[in-house]
Amino acid sequence: MDTEAQHTERDRSSGEEERSRSARVSGLDEGSGSAPGGVLTWRRTGLIGVACMVFLLVFSHFVLQPFLVPSSSMEPTLQVGDRILVNKLAYRFGDEPRRGDVVVFDGTGSFVEEQPAGNPVTGLLHDAAAALGLAEPDETDFVKRVVGTGGDRVVCCDKAGRITVNGVPVTETYVMLGDRPSNVRFDIVVPDGTLWVMGDHRSQSSDSRDHLGRPGGGMVPVEQVIGRADWIGWPVGRWSTVPDTEAFDAVPQWTGPGGHG
Repeated sequence: MDTEAQHTERDRSSGEEERSRSARVSGLDEGSGSAPGGVLTWRRTGLIGVACMVFLLVFSHFVLQPFLVPSSSMEPTLQVGDRILVNKLAYRFGDEPRRGDVVVFDGTGSFVEEQPAGNPVTGLLHDAAAALGLAEPDETDFVKRVVGTGGDRVVCCDKAGRITVNGVPVTETYVMLGDRPSNVRFDIVVPDGTLWVMGDHRSQSSDSRDHLGRPGGGMVPVEQVIGRADWIGWPVGRWSTVPDTEAFDAVPQWTGPGGHG
């Protein structure tokens, strides 16, 4: 028997086993979090996550913000828990809110008084969550329908119980079934640069009517409008656009005192 050949074969076999073992150990090290490659992978994943979060926050701040509907004041158009997508570019390039638009606005100074500053850290976290539609909006934010714009005369009500805008009765098909257009009587002219807004669920909505006797008379400054509610994004079964309305198509500009000619 060739002894030298046997030794050579064993040496070759031992070398292959050693290389195989080294490869397996190397593979385990790369898969564990203790290896430099694993740390870099986790860091890269974390940085990508942070970048995505920052992008979403910037996008929601300037372009399209989810808004959680907290109450029934806009039923049946919007339900409690709906997450609507607010188009922040709708009024950025010279356009202004129109009658019938559903808008989200900051009611500070018109619907609610100025609030003292709270904990800045808590406020920042809440604002970030609200910007992503994960938390209820600030108590100063509201969603309502525009019924009157600058110069309009809005009156409640005519003999048939309808609201009139610039003398034209408005058939508000979006109002909650069983609700009257308003139980509060009013006759106002909307100042330029402001809006008269009302909820679709009139008996459950705190809107411009509730602030008639306060400074500002229930009017919302156009500059306080955050954006227009264009879509319902959640829940999945409610995916749709926020319906348009033709209720105000026949309404002309008001030409009486305080109106536009």
